[in-house]
Amino acid sequence: MKTKVTKAIFPVAGLGTRFLPATKSIPKEIMTLVDRPLIQYAIDEARAAGIKEFIFVTSRGKGALEDYFDSAPVLEADLVAKGKDDLLDVLRSTNMESGAIAYIRQHKALGLGHAIYCAHRLIGDEPFAVILPDDVIAAEKPCLKQMVDAYQETGGCMVAAMEVPPEKAYAYGVLDVESEDGRLNKVKGMVEKPRPGTQPSNLAVIGRYIITPDVLQNLGNFRKGAGGEIQLTDAIADEIVKGRPVHGYRFEGTRFDCGSKAGYLAATVSFGLERKELRKELMAHLEDIVASNRAAE
Repeated sequence: MKTKVTKAIFPVAGLGTRFLPATKSIPKEIMTLVDRPLIQYAIDEARAAGIKEFIFVTSRGKGALEDYFDSAPVLEADLVAKGKDDLLDVLRSTNMESGAIAYIRQHKALGLGHAIYCAHRLIGDEPFAVILPDDVIAAEKPCLKQMVDAYQETGGCMVAAMEVPPEKAYAYGVLDVESEDGRLNKVKGMVEKPRPGTQPSNLAVIGRYIITPDVLQNLGNFRKGAGGEIQLTDAIADEIVKGRPVHGYRFEGTRFDCGSKAGYLAATVSFGLERKELRKELMAHLEDIVASNRAAE
């Protein structure tokens, strides 16, 4: 039985410049899919996987993110007075227990690996998860839960993986696979953002990780990789060189890249259609758009 994974790091220090001007005044992680912010999807997935301690790596201007998880006594009192019990339950589900969340500042944008290293004092000698809120995954069984269950058999490090078109592999960390066992892939190498045509496979790493504390030691070397940044992928690949197990887990579910405008819009439509109270009206609107476009061709 491997050590349980009860801590998770959420790197949320980015400025979200691709979503300007919206992100001029609000953190990107607070932007909503239907009526829930991106960060709430990440938190709910972590809770479902058994995470008890939540570590946010932030930067200046993220105060609204911290406030989101705080209690709102004035708003709660208003809902109680108006008898809006359903909305009260929704509101209270976003609250976090005192001490469950910690906030660490990343003062310089030196890469994902550096963001993770910023939280090393809060991790100690335990395995931990990393969730990138930009990657929203719709799955019957939450992605991180799938990974945590598989981790109990494998130990070591584990990354979520999915197949991508070869021409898009340059945008990801890519796995060099030694062997496959169902959804598990034993990894013999990892390449961050390979040059087009040099990728070892089309199996790409996306924003879910289970990591051993040894990786934090590797990150502590502050070695720069692709883009001149400290890459988490490189630090995990160091574990392979040292003979420690690293696996890619091909998760069940659909991943939406909400770090891009097109991915964010696709996720909004998809999650909207999943809501019974919205599906009929939204579907009718989409059908009207498709019909109009066909008529114009």
